[in-house]
Amino acid sequence: MGGEQESGVRIPAGDVVLDADVAIPAQAIGVVLFAHGSGSGRHSLRNRYVAGELRRAGLATVLADLLTPDEERADARTGHLRFDIGLLSGRVGALADRLPEWEPTRGLAVGLFGASTGAAAALVAAAARPGAVRAVVSRGGRPDLAGDALRRVTAPTLLIVGERDNIVLGLNEDALDALAAPARLEIVPDATHLFEERGALEAVARLARDWFRGHLPGAPDAD
Repeated sequence: MGGEQESGVRIPAGDVVLDADVAIPAQAIGVVLFAHGSGSGRHSLRNRYVAGELRRAGLATVLADLLTPDEERADARTGHLRFDIGLLSGRVGALADRLPEWEPTRGLAVGLFGASTGAAAALVAAAARPGAVRAVVSRGGRPDLAGDALRRVTAPTLLIVGERDNIVLGLNEDALDALAAPARLEIVPDATHLFEERGALEAVARLARDWFRGHLPGAPDAD
């Protein structure tokens, strides 16, 4: 989309400052914050692809590292922080709180896109912000790690899982039953956990695009 602005920035989130890549199409109709999954960050090729497709649909995107460089180095050794949903959700929430008042994204309705453990962080953050987070999409997520917060989520939630990702599919089916918010489970045919099969990631991007455009206030397809 013409006029898109993209830049690397550092955004305060609680007691840390996080690196982020922010891209804003001309006349953006909403903003989607990405919560990355286990051992991943803003350079995730899968999330960057989805973000690009969202921007083509007029949605601003924020891809932020949820861990500082020092924390990422420690997590690479131990793997303990990538499953610290309390820490990750706190940072997702701090970033989400900042976006409506931050000059580049001021006034835009906020959606969250979470992958793997990042989906749990997104759902916990959304549960704590009824009305502020307007839509959530989970890609191959672990919503079960959100625990009791699932019953407090009010934002419409889309769960996307690969047909051949058997364990995660079962966890998402259980989460769908637990969610109190309007929710839907979409199963991508023949796809595994990383959606590496031909056309699988494209399907994820289409589903996410349509969900956010259907539920973010101000988007043409929103109710």
